[in-house]
Amino acid sequence: MTYVIAQPCVDLKDKACIEECPVDCIYEGERMLYIHPDECVDCGACEPVCPVEAIYYEDDVPEEWTDYYKANVEFFDDLGSPGGAAKLGLINKDHSLVSALPPQEHDE
Repeated sequence: MTYVIAQPCVDLKDKACIEECPVDCIYEGERMLYIHPDECVDCGACEPVCPVEAIYYEDDVPEEWTDYYKANVEFFDDLGSPGGAAKLGLINKDHSLVSALPPQEHDE
């Protein structure tokens, strides 16, 4: 089991979750953040600090965003398990689900 970042993060990338993550498993794509399913230790520290409630426990992802579980997993298909997001920094890609979305507006 793991946590999943869903659509409310797209084009926001607040990064408060990155600061709270004790294992550095939240990676930054071009338009959103992704949680590495094999590196996440299910501590839940990221979930309450997300200002747009984009982070869900795998079994609790709202039905309209269930595809984001697959997006969080497949984002790492060619990266493998880098063992920490900080050393990679911004990864110049997104999952196709995210790339296909029009720009998202957020209340700032």
